[in-house]
Amino acid sequence: MRINNFDFSSQKTFIIAELSANHNQSFDLAMQTVKAAKEVGADAIKLQTYTADTITLDCENEHFQIKSGTLWDGQTLYKLYQKAFTPWEWQPRLKSYAESLGLICFSSPFDKTAVDFLEKMNVSAYKVASFEITDIPLIEYIASKQKPVIISTGIATFEEINEAIAACRRVGNDEIALLKCTSAYPAPLEEANLLTIPDMAAKFGCLVGLSDHTMGDIASVVAVSLGARIIEKHFILDRKIGGPDSDFSMEPAEFKTMVDLIRNVEKTLGAVSYEITEKVAKSRVFARSLFVVKNIQKGEIFTEENVRSIRPFAGISPKFLNEILWKRAVCDIVAGTPLSWELIF
Repeated sequence: MRINNFDFSSQKTFIIAELSANHNQSFDLAMQTVKAAKEVGADAIKLQTYTADTITLDCENEHFQIKSGTLWDGQTLYKLYQKAFTPWEWQPRLKSYAESLGLICFSSPFDKTAVDFLEKMNVSAYKVASFEITDIPLIEYIASKQKPVIISTGIATFEEINEAIAACRRVGNDEIALLKCTSAYPAPLEEANLLTIPDMAAKFGCLVGLSDHTMGDIASVVAVSLGARIIEKHFILDRKIGGPDSDFSMEPAEFKTMVDLIRNVEKTLGAVSYEITEKVAKSRVFARSLFVVKNIQKGEIFTEENVRSIRPFAGISPKFLNEILWKRAVCDIVAGTPLSWELIF
């Protein structure tokens, strides 16, 4: 699977900075955030493509009131999305700017008109947001564009994840990645359940990553150590500017620390290898070998009193000790001499 020039066959983690609503309806702030994402080491910046009218209704009955113990309680869905949406006329310009910096730019569409709009922008991938995972017709439409589809699984049951994958494959798209996600904002660490990541990879046969709504970087770093190939974090220039998603978004210095930690985890994980590197080979001098530890006269028998396994590695391997015991010395041997086959009769 590839997204633009990012090849998932490499060991590198695809790190996404989620712009979300962290522009507070300021285009200049959005552009500054894109630039900062590049500076702190993100591989991609992700947008969200919807309007209040494409995602919900301007309705104030009880069904549209937010009252489930979230950061957004006390307002309607329509009013929240009016504040949070990214104006569509910005998005081609944000994409062009991001790409000029070397960032990949793609988006989460929330209806078919958004997909059509993003196709005109020629995005290289699509993200299905957690709350859209049960919208199978939308997923089929997204997947039909034959571009990589990254699906957040935050609210989904096991069966619903299977249905979303099947929807992609029905239209001939097998370029699918799943993101483990806890749809709480912010998400408590004890609900991260990161051991699900390798299980998802095995059960669903897809690339797996983490859409991380916890505070801090520990969940993302641990996820990479468990096999996550994608990390997505909400990104903001400064939480003090406020906004719908500011409370659980990462500031630049925090994001850079996370990126650096992830890159070090990648180095540490390396690859499956039983070969001895050049640096390790140099350390083999400190391994054990058989040495003469007491002066031995010609013809004298080798015993556990005059031959021992000690450091350094200069003589015969200790595994041959039993073959050597009770054989005789070819010549006089001074204590401290590494034992070699030429000395044994």
